[in-house]
Amino acid sequence: MELVRLGQSYFMIEDKDMYDESSGSRFQCRSLNINEDLGQIRYVFSDKTGTLTENKMEFQRASVHGKNYGSSLLMADNNTAAAVSGKRRWKLKSEIPFDYELMTLLQKDSLGDERVAAHEFFLTLASCNTVVPILSGRKFSSCGTSESNEDIESIDYQGESPDEQALVSAASAYGYTLFERTSGHIVIDINGEKLRLDVLGMHEFDSVRKRMSVVIRSPDNVVKVLVKGADTSMFSILANGNESSNSIKHATQSHLSEYSSQGLRTLVVASRDLSYPELEEWQSMYAEASTSLTDRTAKLRQTASFIECNLKLLGATAIEDRLREGVPETIESLRQAGIKVWVLTGDKQETAISIGLSCKLLSADMQQIIINGTSEVQCRNLLANAKAKYGVGSSCKGHQNLKHKANARHGVHDIPNDTKSLSTPKWNLGTEEGTTAPLALIIDGTSLVYILEKELESDLFDLATSCRVVICCRVAPLQKAGIVDLVKSRTDDMTLAIGDGANDVSMIQMADVGVGICGQEGRQAVMASDFSMGQFRFLKRLLLVHGHWNYQRIGYLVLYNFYRNAVFVLMLFWYILSTAF
Repeated sequence: MELVRLGQSYFMIEDKDMYDESSGSRFQCRSLNINEDLGQIRYVFSDKTGTLTENKMEFQRASVHGKNYGSSLLMADNNTAAAVSGKRRWKLKSEIPFDYELMTLLQKDSLGDERVAAHEFFLTLASCNTVVPILSGRKFSSCGTSESNEDIESIDYQGESPDEQALVSAASAYGYTLFERTSGHIVIDINGEKLRLDVLGMHEFDSVRKRMSVVIRSPDNVVKVLVKGADTSMFSILANGNESSNSIKHATQSHLSEYSSQGLRTLVVASRDLSYPELEEWQSMYAEASTSLTDRTAKLRQTASFIECNLKLLGATAIEDRLREGVPETIESLRQAGIKVWVLTGDKQETAISIGLSCKLLSADMQQIIINGTSEVQCRNLLANAKAKYGVGSSCKGHQNLKHKANARHGVHDIPNDTKSLSTPKWNLGTEEGTTAPLALIIDGTSLVYILEKELESDLFDLATSCRVVICCRVAPLQKAGIVDLVKSRTDDMTLAIGDGANDVSMIQMADVGVGICGQEGRQAVMASDFSMGQFRFLKRLLLVHGHWNYQRIGYLVLYNFYRNAVFVLMLFWYILSTAF
């Protein structure tokens, strides 16, 4: 049997239809003992960014000081961009569309509120990141310093996140070029003039805070905190302002909803000045937290919250992330095969819904059940109302499976009372009795905080398994794993999780079968997976072709082993009878 599995792995690895020419990635089989499980998958849990989408970010829209920009972007080549910015001596590595009106605003010499907000907005995009600039054609003197800026031919950026690279490239297109980065300072070229900023500290993005901040000191000794993050975490830490600032806030929220409905990824940008007493207290807390040997992450998070408050809203960004090739066709094929696809993403709800429609995961005729609760009581009521409205009963299937699995660990197995329980289960694809339209459940991470840690899990399981599609948005990595465990622990069905980033590792490890996508966010997902490949569309062939063949052939092999053993025994038995022994 092990030799058969080895041969199956060889066939999968050598399948030319699962070779990704764009990245040069071929299929990898990292586990040899679960090949047949690929033919029994009933639930697929998928990440969105980098899995369903290309993870190639392109800056599209911006809301600055309550005004929307980018509705009519110009695709400028490097010469046009240089002519507009006026003083750039080098070329950008890639073509970046820009808004002429916003570019004109940045060229003004006035110090009006809108101009100042635009300046700080792009200063934040260029500063608040971990991107490293790569200068091409730069000549150095014998002491290691650059001889002249005119020697630079082009600038490219490398970073951990494609989002950050897109934002830094956009800032460069608008004249705010990240020119140099060290551990203690950064240099930004603003239309030909170098601005050196001392970096006093940085709080990198984490899945709990959902934001990133950097503390900088300008040449005039003004200390600022520059912050960018998800809207759900940013609006709650803005300063209470006057009527004008509230108007800007409402306009920005309206723009964010518009961007999300178009499937764009959004971030909110804000800043504030730090007084010297605040700076000294923060530096003391930051030094203590950075050198702490215990609870370092929690202490750094607490230190970040000390300065990430009373912020001034600068604006918001919108980045486009296009769908990967073949995603809609793959999802439709999996659905026709009776496999349910659940999408677990950290994006906004509107963005997730828009992408769901684009990849044909959602359809116009589906009835969407949206669960957005901010308390345990509200989540309980929303789940109960949805179950009552669509006729979803409270089954004991989940409890029976939990009991069955607990007994199995102790060697106790239940025997079914009738033959009906041995029949193949009828798959519910979301069309409930009393309603003709299929159901789609859309739930956010805030609701899951209350649901996954309470007795509401059973209600969520009943409702989710009655829907054809489930989309979880604004979820943390551990919540992704919790959703997989919710299904895995309550059913005997095989689960598969697929993702491309470090935030998908817990989900991939929790599922029965883990698939990693070779993407732009490192190889953490690939290293934690059972199988890896270059494109989501290969999942169709992996499950419906190789999975079917592997399951069928292993089944034939098991039957053959029974037949072979029976033949050996019966041959001896017949020999004994024939020889009258």
